[in-house]
Amino acid sequence: MGREESDLVSASQIFYPCMQCADIFFLEADICQLGEDQREVNMLAREYCVPFGRKFSPIILSHPMLAGVTGELSKTDPNAAIFMEDTETDVNTKIKKACCVPGDVTKNPCLEYVKHLVMEKDGKFLVERKEENGGNKLYEKYQDVEADFISLALHPLDLKIALSKAINAMLQPVRDHFKTGQPAVLLKQVKSYRATK
Repeated sequence: MGREESDLVSASQIFYPCMQCADIFFLEADICQLGEDQREVNMLAREYCVPFGRKFSPIILSHPMLAGVTGELSKTDPNAAIFMEDTETDVNTKIKKACCVPGDVTKNPCLEYVKHLVMEKDGKFLVERKEENGGNKLYEKYQDVEADFISLALHPLDLKIALSKAINAMLQPVRDHFKTGQPAVLLKQVKSYRATK
């Protein structure tokens, strides 16, 4: 947990990583896909496998932690995150309201999403604009997106529109999958759950 042995810690700080590790085995997870901040717990789970004779160790997939569209991390505000089951309208609305100060790359969720989602998946980012606004621009390096944003050659609204389009393209196969049959029933069940504080 990033603390020294001499630090005072509460019981919950000791139990929480143990419970996270136990979750991996209770769920019989083959792949643990969590944020980089959870890497230590994932590695604890892998190390547990050897002395206790577990045949398979879980595969660890760690990814950067992304701020919510509001610029903050929130596990309870459904408007602060984009979910796999969000509609195109949901995504467009959330990205439109996202924190994106012109020229500021710090705490900018739109740029983080371009860097860690769009560029990682597609290797490119297309911004479509009218000719009088600079015309279309295809970015093949994230650094170029950031440089144009800092210099104000890339306007926040153009960034948001292009980001919404890219995220919606990523989510469309998921939406198609959950339209009918058993997947539709499962989606209805998942949507019935509400996060609590």
